[in-house]
Amino acid sequence: MQGTYQQIDRFLEACGQLIEGKYTTADTGIKEVLRAVAGSRDLTELFAAVTAGYNYPAAKNRYFRSPEETGTMRGMAYMPADRREILAFVFCLFVEIDANAIVLSDLLQRYFYRDGSYSASYDLFADKVVRPFRDIVADCFPDTGGKAQEAARIAAFEDLLGQIAECVPAERARLKAYGRLRAAEISASECIFAGIQSAVEYKDALLVVSQIAGYKYLLAYTGAEDENSRKLFGLAEQLRKEMGYDFGKRGGA
Repeated sequence: MQGTYQQIDRFLEACGQLIEGKYTTADTGIKEVLRAVAGSRDLTELFAAVTAGYNYPAAKNRYFRSPEETGTMRGMAYMPADRREILAFVFCLFVEIDANAIVLSDLLQRYFYRDGSYSASYDLFADKVVRPFRDIVADCFPDTGGKAQEAARIAAFEDLLGQIAECVPAERARLKAYGRLRAAEISASECIFAGIQSAVEYKDALLVVSQIAGYKYLLAYTGAEDENSRKLFGLAEQLRKEMGYDFGKRGGA
């Protein structure tokens, strides 16, 4: 049974590295995910079951929509609503990318375009495609690697909250000493700091991210951003990605 634990963990770790990694290493990361599947009887049987009779070409036409279909400058990607089909669709997509039947850079720019950047487009692909794929597989094996993966996610979540909490006192002191803010702006920042601290205490990730987003706009308005505040914003972005929040998006990727 230990072998099963190790095999599932290897798969989940490979997916995690793919999610947190860079566009430049994505092709290698996808190969590692597929190797992990091939090395596990449980995973091989799982993906054989979900892809049996699956019409992947039809699914691609359904979920990858051309600019002509969307009426936009670029195409859009949609994910299946059914968890079983997510497994089948993403697995088949990975196989095509690994076989060079699909060029990842072309896929990103056509269906996951963001900010004209391969890195930003890849981040969107990782959040929309790889993350749910990994999480569903983890749920399929709750007594093996899934528990370890969940424990790792909880630890990462709490570590981010701790780092965010450590930034707040320095930000409060810095703004008070800044000398260029009006009383109303100082008061607004104090309300935000109190909100961040309360949200951290209650482990309310959505509220933490929302409060820091408001603080970012306050600093942009007042011109008071510095290295410490940028660190805080970076931590909030990591937390947003870890929790899978994607504000302002509707429907497609």
